[in-house]
Amino acid sequence: MPIDEIHAKEVAETTRQPTDVSRRSLLRGATLAAGGAVFVATTMTAQRAEAKMGQTAAAYQSTPKDGQSCANCGLFEAPSTCRLVDGQVSPAGYCRFFVKKG
Repeated sequence: MPIDEIHAKEVAETTRQPTDVSRRSLLRGATLAAGGAVFVATTMTAQRAEAKMGQTAAAYQSTPKDGQSCANCGLFEAPSTCRLVDGQVSPAGYCRFFVKKG
């Protein structure tokens, strides 16, 4: 067999078509995609956890209910904020998420 034919055969065997995908590149791409998905999910969860609920959604009222008030709630942060409810809240206020300090 002439050298030109041998060389052409070797080139044809070692040259990949654009549609050929190696196992290594497939696994690398899958790993990057999975890592990206985990990163996005973690970021979205953290942002969601930092968001507070509106006063209407929490059924907040500026007066106590059945002896329960924000001043006695474990979520209240003096002087006028709550870990769960957005905006200023009164120490004498109440919402449906009342948790007795303990």
